[in-house]
Amino acid sequence: MKVIYHVGAHATDEDRLVKTLLRNREAFAKEGVIVPGPSRYRALIRDGLVALKGAEPDPETKEFLLDAVADEDVISRLILSFESFFCGHPMVLNGGVFYGGAEHRVAQYRTFFPSESIEIAMGLCNPATFLPAVFNKQDRLSYEEFMHGANPATLRWSELIQRIRHHNPDVSMTVWANEDTPFIWAEIVRELAGLMPMTKITGGFTMLAEIMSPEGMKRFRAYLHQNPPVNEIQKRHIMSAFLGKYAVMDAVEEELDLPGWSDEFVDFLTHQYEEDLLEIERIPGVHMITP
Repeated sequence: MKVIYHVGAHATDEDRLVKTLLRNREAFAKEGVIVPGPSRYRALIRDGLVALKGAEPDPETKEFLLDAVADEDVISRLILSFESFFCGHPMVLNGGVFYGGAEHRVAQYRTFFPSESIEIAMGLCNPATFLPAVFNKQDRLSYEEFMHGANPATLRWSELIQRIRHHNPDVSMTVWANEDTPFIWAEIVRELAGLMPMTKITGGFTMLAEIMSPEGMKRFRAYLHQNPPVNEIQKRHIMSAFLGKYAVMDAVEEELDLPGWSDEFVDFLTHQYEEDLLEIERIPGVHMITP
């Protein structure tokens, strides 16, 4: 069995991924791919970590956890999704880095299924949009407190991924850039479910529909029906063409308003992020889904 923990990041898909997976739950279950409802495991896993205090659960506890999460006897893949698997919004920059201590959390989650293959799935995001979005999702901390001493200019997703991989070399990772999700949404779902390319799924255009006008989506779907793409690359070219004509500008523009941030600084962060994505593609044990 393979266990996939989808861990966010915060303020990226806002549970859209688990909702899309759940829309396909019955079809996936026929292939042994189990997608439990979040209420079955989020509190259970959180409380389990507190109770164990870092210790490995005994066989009875492991069996109880699996029985509580899934009803099926034959499971090839188990997909669990929660953007706060690592921490809540206020602690995203704990230690002055992205998700400080996440590598230890992964090790703890590993103990729940010690004999199974574990994968961490995560959507990454431009710090220029990620930091304002996460900060605005919480109201407990001031900007200075929220930053935990972090310098936005030196934050790197690659540093987080290397930490996780260094401390958990037997745990693989699948990552993607949140900015690409309108084009790769269906592929993300298929990758996590272990399906073949171009396998039909329900909700494959969920993210695209949020940034394209209803008229554009109608014409887009009609075009695909009349001209079925032969592969993902061709489908993405079609998406791009329709998005160029029917994009909803209010949906693609984001509010970037944090103390001391200028347009030049946002551009700098964006350039650093693009360089960081190239670095992540070279990290062993990491699969990056790209358009």
